[in-house]
Amino acid sequence: MIRRLKGMTWSHPRGYDPMVACSADWLSTTGVAIDWDKRSLQDFESFPVEELARQYDLIVIDHPHVGQITAEGCLAPLDIPGRHGDLAELAKASVGASFPSYNWRGRQWALPIDAAAQVLAWRPDRLGIAPTQWSEVLDLARNGEVLLPLLPPHSLMGFFTLCGQLGRPCSVAAEKPFADVEIGERALEMIRELASLVDPACFAADPIAVLDLIGEVGSPFAVSPLIYGYVSYSLEGFRANRIAFADLSGGEALGPVGSALGGTGIAVSAFSADRGATIDFAYWVAGEAIQAGPYWRSGGQPGHAAAWDDGKANAATLDFYRATRRTLEGAWLRPRHNGYMPFQEKASHIVNAAVSGDISVAHAIERLNDDFRRSFGG
Repeated sequence: MIRRLKGMTWSHPRGYDPMVACSADWLSTTGVAIDWDKRSLQDFESFPVEELARQYDLIVIDHPHVGQITAEGCLAPLDIPGRHGDLAELAKASVGASFPSYNWRGRQWALPIDAAAQVLAWRPDRLGIAPTQWSEVLDLARNGEVLLPLLPPHSLMGFFTLCGQLGRPCSVAAEKPFADVEIGERALEMIRELASLVDPACFAADPIAVLDLIGEVGSPFAVSPLIYGYVSYSLEGFRANRIAFADLSGGEALGPVGSALGGTGIAVSAFSADRGATIDFAYWVAGEAIQAGPYWRSGGQPGHAAAWDDGKANAATLDFYRATRRTLEGAWLRPRHNGYMPFQEKASHIVNAAVSGDISVAHAIERLNDDFRRSFGG
């Protein structure tokens, strides 16, 4: 009789297709089947991991949850006896901070299977070359060619990225103000100016919605300057228009640094009745052989550096990996303490209120700093 496990991932081909394809290989190798369910991007970013852990053996998670899930005890640590060599190899192969992003209180709670950060998306058939200056992006926006995902939490991710690019990333520690007043106000003003030039529907759009619009037949849109990279849209035939991705624009002396790190990791439920098999799968799917092979070939966006270096992977994706690697390596790691996730939701709405002009940027920075301090519960 086939042993069966249950897994939960997110409902985009980049998140779902590689898990299904790799699980088919796993079944043929081990006789263990994994049935995958999926949830929306919005659920993925906010749904309580503990509830999922009581229903699923394997869960694809977002790293800012680690403080909360550690306090709840709902995931099994993966740094276990007999795996230290494998763990060290995965740490060395991390793209940017993808691997350490799942380490909290000295334990490893997930393994990176997908690496992402905010980069620039552009249509090579319309522009020929990606814009490299923020002023160029504004000019394109005035021509009606730019979209910007502003649905929470993506407006906050843009704020994070701009603060990092401007040289003063937001704080991750309780003892420091969350946002530098001068840089925070400047970042909000930059988003506000760009938002005034794009379709107001952007306030209800996540990166998937934006990329779908850029990629559809007859689309007038050519650029999104602060958006998580999605390799799917660079593949031939995924949408009517292929979308290329590039390192962050802006022309700042610091270069493409400070982007808000994204990506996903594979985690194991503390309540799984077959923890050995689930941990074995987690290490297998995060390893070089799978990540640099069937994972990217089935539409995934790997977290392992070997896949990012792979010539075939780059050739198939308009050089997606090479063109955004510097941004990934210089990406900023969000706060992860227990209490951050509710703050992220509140902070996103504060950013949007400032961007839409409902509150002043000065008041927004004051509220962000106050709410961040309170998020630590002290």
